Amino acid sequence: MNDVSLTKTEMLMNSLRDRIASRALGPGDRMPSIRRFARTMGVSPSTVVEAYDRLAAEGIIHARRGSGFYVTGRNLPPMKVAEMGATRPRNVDPFWVSRQSLDPRPGALQPGCGWLPENWMPHNELRKGLRALAKSGEAVLTNYAGAHGSLALRQYLLGRFAEENLPAAPEQVMLTASASQAMDLICRLLLQPGDTVLVDDPGYFNFHALLQAHRVRLVGVPYTPDGPDLDAFEVILTDNTARLYLTNSALHNPTGATISPQVAYRLLTLAGAHDLTIVEDDTFADLEPDPSPRLAVLDGLNRVLKIGGFSKTLSASIRCGYIAGGADWIDALVDLQVATSFGGPSPVAAELLAGVLSGGSYRKHLVEIRGRLSSARKSAAARLAPLGITPWTQPRGGFYLWCRFPEGIDTGEVAKHCAQENVILAPGNVFSPSQSAASFMRFNVAQMADKRVLHVLENAMAAR
Repeated sequence: MNDVSLTKTEMLMNSLRDRIASRALGPGDRMPSIRRFARTMGVSPSTVVEAYDRLAAEGIIHARRGSGFYVTGRNLPPMKVAEMGATRPRNVDPFWVSRQSLDPRPGALQPGCGWLPENWMPHNELRKGLRALAKSGEAVLTNYAGAHGSLALRQYLLGRFAEENLPAAPEQVMLTASASQAMDLICRLLLQPGDTVLVDDPGYFNFHALLQAHRVRLVGVPYTPDGPDLDAFEVILTDNTARLYLTNSALHNPTGATISPQVAYRLLTLAGAHDLTIVEDDTFADLEPDPSPRLAVLDGLNRVLKIGGFSKTLSASIRCGYIAGGADWIDALVDLQVATSFGGPSPVAAELLAGVLSGGSYRKHLVEIRGRLSSARKSAAARLAPLGITPWTQPRGGFYLWCRFPEGIDTGEVAKHCAQENVILAPGNVFSPSQSAASFMRFNVAQMADKRVLHVLENAMAAR
């Protein structure tokens, strides 16, 4: 809320300082015209003039005769990602929740994290791959990666795409350090500060934080068990000139939902009518029991960029991601990665993954993981039911359950109480740009075997 003791001029100055500090207005950018800004803010032009004059006296902006006011670039505070956008309470702040999972206290239980338990991963295959890699040529162990990344891993991906009925040429695929870096490169290439980007509400919170770092305007699209709410989507596109839409088509994070064919076709039609580019995050693809509709397949990589990685099924320690898209887009993204990282991801990581993925043991590993997850989902839902916690939808696969809590319970408060007992949860509003998911929570069913999880959760709900 605004401090009532501040004058209109001071409140206006604070608003402008916030825009400049967050780089929504960067060095050299022209400030809004006095009359237009006065109309936008509901103040008189003289109030804007006074605010501009006082900011100019502070050296933050300067006037150019006959042209207006411009940001100087002086006296700017360091840019802090965590301070961009609206401030959230700590218990539903994406950065705090991520840090709790990445730097847990000893003995922490993590049903709110986004990965499988260590003992579910294929350690023997990874060790075997490391031994084979140690005997490989010196180039893999010492040289930079090629601009597109490991040819062996890209050929594996092209084969998998062909199985999905997504024909692609080698020049349409590049490797990145992770799926998050893939998204970062796309943002750098396609977005400018102030652009509008559509995201699912709820949706993956770390991508929301990444977009926030790029100083874009996030608009949430309500998500349904069949995909984005297309009536709301169409209204949003009509009212906004959106540049990008980011989504999961299968095993959506956090809801576990999968897009229906009808929604997928209509979504692509809307995107074409409004010249909207779609980024389809396919990180959870291998956890599906059988393939479901993919926007990239239906679109043929025309206006859809497909990204993914291998940390969910193989190793979060040996990270590598990819981007598949039109050849012109990939060519520009490769140049950008060369400029920012001097080539693709580590050849050691990429060649190791290529070897493990191409071996026959990987498919067997996936069959085992899918079976264990199916049992874990049923078990988790049955154990949560007596607490009045119910799944919003029944996922076809994956390790997430998006659950609704009994009326009147704020999951952010529950998560705060559980954190004090060293149980890390992921409350709904961490995933919601509109902060409309206070009654929901995302559970990782693979991380709920310990009986203490339900015990601490029950106590937290009773203590509300």
